Amino acid sequence: MSIGHTLLGLLESGPRHGYDLKRAFDEKFGHDRPLHYGQVYSTMSRLLRNGLVDVDGIEPGDGPERKRYAITEAGIADVGQWLTQPEKPEPYLQSTLYTKVVLALLTGRSAAGLLDTQRAEHLRMMRVLTDRKRGGDLADQLVCDHALFHLEADLRWLELTAARLDRLAKEVGA
Repeated sequence: MSIGHTLLGLLESGPRHGYDLKRAFDEKFGHDRPLHYGQVYSTMSRLLRNGLVDVDGIEPGDGPERKRYAITEAGIADVGQWLTQPEKPEPYLQSTLYTKVVLALLTGRSAAGLLDTQRAEHLRMMRVLTDRKRGGDLADQLVCDHALFHLEADLRWLELTAARLDRLAKEVGA
């Protein structure tokens, strides 16, 4: 996810302070990975330097002065361009799971045990996400569905790999 583009998109509804941007980001996109304040302010500094935002006002606060940021026309154009570009699909050709299976086979450890443990962890996470989905709003349901579909694909791969483990062990050992 592009933090900069996401913050720019949030600014399109009107000027905001860094604190407000962080809160809006966390509310809409950061359920599992909230932004750190430092990340917000370093991103805003970069966007300011690149002419994608302006400081719309400065207000005194309890600590440092509070800057209110506004998106520029260049920022609006940048977000628009970003939104029209498709994301590169991630093929996961060098996944950690695959690496662990091969290393288990190469070192004489139980690849089947590794696959069983991983399957149990995937199923556990799927139960957590399913429970979260039941209690969530539509946005949270969509986020959970996205993760669940990826976990389902991983489970299919785990099953296929388990079925081919003897053949893979022979090929890896050769």
